[in-house]
Amino acid sequence: MTIGIGLGIARFPFATGREYWRWVEQCELGAVDSIWQTDRLVSKEPMLECFSAMAALAGATEKIRFGMNVASIAIRDPLLVAKQCATIDMLSEGRLLPAFGLGSAASQDYVATGTSTRRRGKKANEALALVSRLWYEDDITFDGEFFQYTEASISPKPKNKKIPLWIGGSSELAIRRTAEYGTGWMGGLDSPEQAAQTVQGIKKALLVSGREIDNDHYGATFSFRFGKPTERAAQETSAALSSRLKKDPRQYMVIGDAADIHARLKAFIDAGCSKFVLLPMAKNAHEMQSQTQRFIEEVQSEF
Repeated sequence: MTIGIGLGIARFPFATGREYWRWVEQCELGAVDSIWQTDRLVSKEPMLECFSAMAALAGATEKIRFGMNVASIAIRDPLLVAKQCATIDMLSEGRLLPAFGLGSAASQDYVATGTSTRRRGKKANEALALVSRLWYEDDITFDGEFFQYTEASISPKPKNKKIPLWIGGSSELAIRRTAEYGTGWMGGLDSPEQAAQTVQGIKKALLVSGREIDNDHYGATFSFRFGKPTERAAQETSAALSSRLKKDPRQYMVIGDAADIHARLKAFIDAGCSKFVLLPMAKNAHEMQSQTQRFIEEVQSEF
């Protein structure tokens, strides 16, 4: 398996756009595999809109790849999503890594806007099928429960003729969705043990769907920090994960030194994952750049 480790952002830690672009340049010059943007529309915490961020990255960088981890497909129009992705991929010469999921039914994106979660899984499946077909086909006619298209086409198509379609989620329905529509799986808040179960579940489901996913197209996500658990950024991340998951947050984050991060990566590799999105715990631009530099020098160099 080819190991690839990207860096992701949830809460935006930068005070200005210029600080963000300095960090992006640091990632590109440091040969970081990829940059990932968390998708959340309704939030009091600063969060970039993922498609806008991907478009900006397409113009501001030359080599690094980038994606969303993961975009909630059930609250978006599949025609617009397909067109946005194709545009960004064409302008970036094939560097977009699209990844989609449902998002939590308790998410403020649903709750605050009164968006129904009823049969959202079925809606997501229709949307994923349409996005994928629009990337490769012309004159698409589709008569679904949620979407009806008549001879729909988009142009230009994605530059990457094998543009990936990563799927998130670890429920039984998400496993079947990945086997039916995905070219890869990107885990979210999972322990290595949970990731192993999901990877094996997807592989079993692929036998039913008759499709294939490359063995190195299984990924995992976790937060990390070089430092101590008593530091503010570490404490806030730990508290947020504990409140959200009602579980010991140490399963889903790593605080310590390079050896601790290496050990967690190794545990996920043993579970069948080879692609990673690591989220630096950082309160500001200085911390973000410091954490990123240590990642480049002490973690990335080992893999």
